[in-house]
Amino acid sequence: MTDFLSFGEIMLRLRTNGYERFFQSPSFEATFGGGEANVAVSLSNYGLDAGFVSALPDNDIGQHAINSLRALGVDTSNVKRQGDRVGIYYLETGANQRPSKVIYDRAASSISQCKVGDFDWPKIFKGAKWLHITGITPALSQESADLSLECVKEAQKAGVTTSCDFNFRGKLWKYGKTAPDVMKDLVKHIDVGIANEEDCQKSLDISVDVDVEAGHLDTSKYEALSQKVLDIYPGMSTIAITLRESINANINGWSACMRDRENGFLLSKKYNLTDIVDRVGGGDSFASAFIAGMNLYEDRQQSLEFAVAGSALKHSILGDFNRVSRAEVENLMGGDGSGRVQR
Repeated sequence: MTDFLSFGEIMLRLRTNGYERFFQSPSFEATFGGGEANVAVSLSNYGLDAGFVSALPDNDIGQHAINSLRALGVDTSNVKRQGDRVGIYYLETGANQRPSKVIYDRAASSISQCKVGDFDWPKIFKGAKWLHITGITPALSQESADLSLECVKEAQKAGVTTSCDFNFRGKLWKYGKTAPDVMKDLVKHIDVGIANEEDCQKSLDISVDVDVEAGHLDTSKYEALSQKVLDIYPGMSTIAITLRESINANINGWSACMRDRENGFLLSKKYNLTDIVDRVGGGDSFASAFIAGMNLYEDRQQSLEFAVAGSALKHSILGDFNRVSRAEVENLMGGDGSGRVQR
């Protein structure tokens, strides 16, 4: 039995060295990552009982992916060993006006080949409190979309709170369905939504006029967007939306807002991220810290501030995983952002 579960894919991450372009030198940094796996790792780092549900091939690469999660305290007993491939993504880290670039190689990966009925959901959800899923896994294949819908329906049936990061990935929707074709139905079974403005627009066809590249965001438009989401999805209790002001690849403004049916609209503190080390996984770090915050604090403003502080720290860490503790996040929430050496 595990309290907090995430369902999705963990991939082999191959990153160029430093800020090099693809094949500028003949080597890549090899680690593991993926939206749902990243969430499980962060929840474990915050001291919560976290597990990951997925499928991986029964080979050395699959085993190393599992080991990367186990080493950080994530339960992997619900990872099926089947299929032939670990999905891969290649990352070229951008700088200044050159954006980062991601290339996926995840067709026919183990999880994308899983079908409805492959997982014993009543057993998996027995005693669980929370399930997290994203809009990434449903984009992999029709089988993955059907399985994701089965997963959230079974979680609801078991009385498990469900959250979904709407995560739009345009490079993945290649099997004949658009994101709204699938996500509009899936989100009907979600209690807590997590997104940015593009995810709301391209995954759910819900939008307001927001210019994320202007260097300044009109928060009143996010207030309207959050209300619109809850109006369209009456079964959803809470929506959290990240606010990223993209100045360039190294400098971002970072904050978030949320709305729930009890507390209304809340806006977080803003962090100026001026020397971003790695922004990949930043959204996942927000999702995980928001889930943790909702379970660690009764005050929803505190939950939101924990999420934004935790994800701000992620931008200083290489790799998909956010390797920070609850105490470190709370220090930043309390105003300790000086970066002074701790001796």
